[in-house]
Amino acid sequence: MSDLLLDTCALLWLAQGGGELSAEALAVIDAAKFVHVSAISAWELGLLTERKQVQLPQPVAEWFAHFCDAQNIQVLNIDSDVAFAANALPWYHRDPADRFILATAQLHKLTIVTKDQQFKAYPIPVIS
Repeated sequence: MSDLLLDTCALLWLAQGGGELSAEALAVIDAAKFVHVSAISAWELGLLTERKQVQLPQPVAEWFAHFCDAQNIQVLNIDSDVAFAANALPWYHRDPADRFILATAQLHKLTIVTKDQQFKAYPIPVIS
């Protein structure tokens, strides 16, 4: 199994004990050698908590750092290579955060865990 990159919803669902993640996705996460999340997910979670769309048991920065550490999830930073790759992707998906996630997966050769069906338009492995 290749290394994984969780999209923001997959990260939240994993924190909820599975949420809307499929049994296959949970099994793949459990068996993966490395699980990653893009730093853009920290931004997206901050936005969601500010808008009161997501409630966390502690401030978002603390929650994110604690959960990633506790689950051994590695945070991949956004650098200029990711930024340029996100802009170069075909415009099937217009959400900026998701484009950063797609570019990160592409550059690091990761499989994305997401329920977002638009990700499947790209030549990047996806587990739903």
